[in-house]
Amino acid sequence: MRKSPAARAWTRCAVSGVAAAVALSASLSGCGLPAAAPGNPGRPVAAAAAAGAAAGLQGAAGNPAAATAGSRVLNPANGRLEAVVPEVSRTVLLIGDSQSEPVDGWPRLGLAAAGYNVYFCGRGGTGFVSSNGATGNYIDALLRGDWLLPSGTPALIVIQGGGNDAAGAASDRQITANAERLIAELRERYPGTPMAMIGTLARGEAHGGGRRTEVDALLGSVAASHALPFVSVGDWLTRYGLAKDLADTVHMNPVGRQKLGVLLEGRLRDLGLDRKPTADQQPLRASGTLDDGPGQD
Repeated sequence: MRKSPAARAWTRCAVSGVAAAVALSASLSGCGLPAAAPGNPGRPVAAAAAAGAAAGLQGAAGNPAAATAGSRVLNPANGRLEAVVPEVSRTVLLIGDSQSEPVDGWPRLGLAAAGYNVYFCGRGGTGFVSSNGATGNYIDALLRGDWLLPSGTPALIVIQGGGNDAAGAASDRQITANAERLIAELRERYPGTPMAMIGTLARGEAHGGGRRTEVDALLGSVAASHALPFVSVGDWLTRYGLAKDLADTVHMNPVGRQKLGVLLEGRLRDLGLDRKPTADQQPLRASGTLDDGPGQD
């Protein structure tokens, strides 16, 4: 049985409308639960979070215990600590790099617009092969506890990335092998949860997309081999005229992130991956890593 050291199981949590980060629980890495939602001071968040907290989970001693939102529980099946996430059955587990890491990152915006709460695990500079300091690549980070995965059964898992692997000269073989290991591990951990992939944002093959566009196509092949829905974004910058909204060579400015979020929402709906939120649903932005990464994918 593979186990993650508890000392490495960190979480950074945030609950917001779209762009403001606030914390879920004061007991985790200095986080705290606000009394009201940002931008809507009259609407308490605590009630929504408490309503979504899991109960009857197995604690560290193996005894059933009510768990509060933002707390950690031990999964007896794999010996790992996991995060209690409000309304996990309405939540998408998003794994990604710095395209997804900002609270207003376009993958988060698209998934939220498609009806999901969003729980993020990842960090800038990482990928299927690439690591970033103390945070490993996707599969290593998952296995050794750099991330704190959500407890229970999320509605959807989405894996986004590839940009850092393209920049870091990772081979097709390395990317494919690690992507397949990650898919297998997530399927084992969440057997009842559907999964999808988002590729590598780029300009397109005929417009200087280069290795980024190649990695996007490679990930599409991996997704197809596992019968996973795939959103190819390897030519979106030029197909939709968004190069003008780049903040640097690979990241979008706020306007560009909004535009890409709208495009992603439409693609998710085309693939039948959207869900219909209820009137009382609160958007969730939560993270399974400790701090913000640098300006990398």
